[in-house]
Amino acid sequence: MDIRAILMGLAFAFMWSSAFTSARMIVADAPPLTALAARFALSGVIACAIALAMGQSWRLTRAQWRAVVIFGICQNALYLGLNFVAMQWVEASLAAIIASSMPLLVAGFGWALFGDKVRPLGIAGLVAGMAGVALIMGSRLSGGTDLGGVALCLLGSLALTVATLSMRGATGGGGNVMMVVGLQMFVGAAALAVVAVATEPFVVNWTPRLAGAFLYTTLVPGVLATWVWFLLVGRIGTIRASTFHFLNPFFGVAVAAVLLGERLGWADVVGVLVIAGGILAVQLSRQADRPA
Repeated sequence: MDIRAILMGLAFAFMWSSAFTSARMIVADAPPLTALAARFALSGVIACAIALAMGQSWRLTRAQWRAVVIFGICQNALYLGLNFVAMQWVEASLAAIIASSMPLLVAGFGWALFGDKVRPLGIAGLVAGMAGVALIMGSRLSGGTDLGGVALCLLGSLALTVATLSMRGATGGGGNVMMVVGLQMFVGAAALAVVAVATEPFVVNWTPRLAGAFLYTTLVPGVLATWVWFLLVGRIGTIRASTFHFLNPFFGVAVAAVLLGERLGWADVVGVLVIAGGILAVQLSRQADRPA
């Protein structure tokens, strides 16, 4: 793994993790699904415009169209939609920690459903990671954290896990990376807009913080982080790229603490360390299984 890939991975992990804090700011002043649909629509316009300026086309491979639909629904509409709704009641740091368990869920379901080989290091990582999540959630729930919000975050992580597993073997080759990014944003925007119109009143408290958080979420996690992820996967592969997910609990908790003043207890600190170690162990185990 070269220095450029390492820097790309660090940048992606930070941008991805920071989205939970900016989302928490947004849902404090705007209806969550409406705001998220608007964000995806704007992100899609920007990404597709950039793609056209780069000479990319609408002619995608079958694997790419599959990625557009699956990730547009499962990642954008379900995973992020459920998290946005949940963060009306759940702190950004807890939502980030739950979301960080996704690599563990992918490895666990891959072993249970597809018979993926899991080395002892990977098994230890799965057990440790889930124990860390249980430690944090037990501490937070005993402190009065909303159980319904936690359930929505868990369902969101499960939706992203399903999307990831469904793309097994679909590399998305054929170029047009930014176009894929933009089109999946439109799929998510359309799905969320239908639900938002049917379920949410349009009541917005217009504030500078809302505007800043919306623009940041649209441009940085929305467009830039997704683009960097696709480029990183193309450069070093999905398994090696996924190793950077072990940084998400750290970044997610740190950003929420600095910008939102969210307090952390000893169980949070220990749990984050255990989860990060578990994710790293699982990814290193999977990396060791790659053919030479």
